[in-house]
Amino acid sequence: MSENTKIAIVTGAGSGIGKASACALSKDGWKVVLAGRREQTLIETSKECDKDSTLVVSTDVSDPKSVKSLFGKVRDTYGRLDLLFNNAGISAPSKPLEELTIEEWHQVVEINLTGSFLCIQEAFRLMKNQNPMGGRIINNGSISAHIPRPLSAPYTATKHAVTGLTKSTSLDGRQYNIACGQIDIGNADSEMTKKMETGVLQPDGSMAIEPRMDVNDVARAVVYMASLPLDANVPSLTVMANKMPYAGRG
Repeated sequence: MSENTKIAIVTGAGSGIGKASACALSKDGWKVVLAGRREQTLIETSKECDKDSTLVVSTDVSDPKSVKSLFGKVRDTYGRLDLLFNNAGISAPSKPLEELTIEEWHQVVEINLTGSFLCIQEAFRLMKNQNPMGGRIINNGSISAHIPRPLSAPYTATKHAVTGLTKSTSLDGRQYNIACGQIDIGNADSEMTKKMETGVLQPDGSMAIEPRMDVNDVARAVVYMASLPLDANVPSLTVMANKMPYAGRG
């Protein structure tokens, strides 16, 4: 492996934004560690990336032991980490807030927020002790980090919290040459947004079909953020389907 080779971890790499971003990074010359709960989907992602550029590690980001195992595998295999893309995330069923179960709430919080925190902790431990010191962390915030959709309290709350986590990570990482930014994505074409083809609930109670954008355009934005030198950072970047209802939501 060349001394100039960069090492990345992408969580939630088995589908959607994670899959597209992992493949885009691999084609840009990165060695990419594909992390996610379903090994088979990670293997499928690996087949679409550049040959011999990926490492598959089955990981549950909500489990501290699983996260430690992931970063230990990266350390043992590559000896360093240059990029963490904290992408893994889920949403709760769309139903009235008062009908959500505590289990549904906890599951979203544990994966979207606690999972991001656990991965950042382990990334810090690697990045601050490697030579050269430092690296980059990109958190997937979603436009729900700014404006909610109806019936999305757990998802929206965690994505707002991710913004605070991003800012704290950016501040605390300065002394270790660790840069942290956030990408907020709206209506990327993936399995998660497929229901938008037939219509989703709007704030006024109506149902509307929403435009979506090519997920590969999101991946290009991730590659751009990752390509910057560590003396430059993108604290926040929003990329969204141009004609989706966003600015006028609510």
